[in-house]
Amino acid sequence: MADQDFYVRYYAGHKGRYGHEFLEFEFTGEGLCRYANNSNYRNDELIKKQMHVSPAVIQELQRIIEDSKIMQEDDQNWPEKNDVGSQELEVRIGNNHVSFLTCKLGSMVDVQKSQDPEGLRNFYYLVQDLKAYIFSLISLNFKIKPIKQ
Repeated sequence: MADQDFYVRYYAGHKGRYGHEFLEFEFTGEGLCRYANNSNYRNDELIKKQMHVSPAVIQELQRIIEDSKIMQEDDQNWPEKNDVGSQELEVRIGNNHVSFLTCKLGSMVDVQKSQDPEGLRNFYYLVQDLKAYIFSLISLNFKIKPIKQ
């Protein structure tokens, strides 16, 4: 059974030429998953998705986070948010709670140039895994062109 005292939220965004553009998603231990993507480029609109996922999906998400060792990291020596944008990650597993805030990372070069490349590398790869996970869930749950029988 998935831990009811589980929560994860990720945000990446910036305010610029096209207004406030961002990607945000969150999962709760009860299986609620929310996703929002706002891009005003070419007058795109806010995309919002919400779904309920099984305890197995939450357990796998929790395993990914625990395996990343992100709960042991500290963002004190990470680059601060800037004009390019920011990233936030908040995770609560049981009594353990961490919250990170850093700038948007374009590539591993940004990670290697930081004062804490090992910790930021854990963050960078976890974020990549979480994005892949959420995009897979969305594509499985919200088919634009359903498969014909």
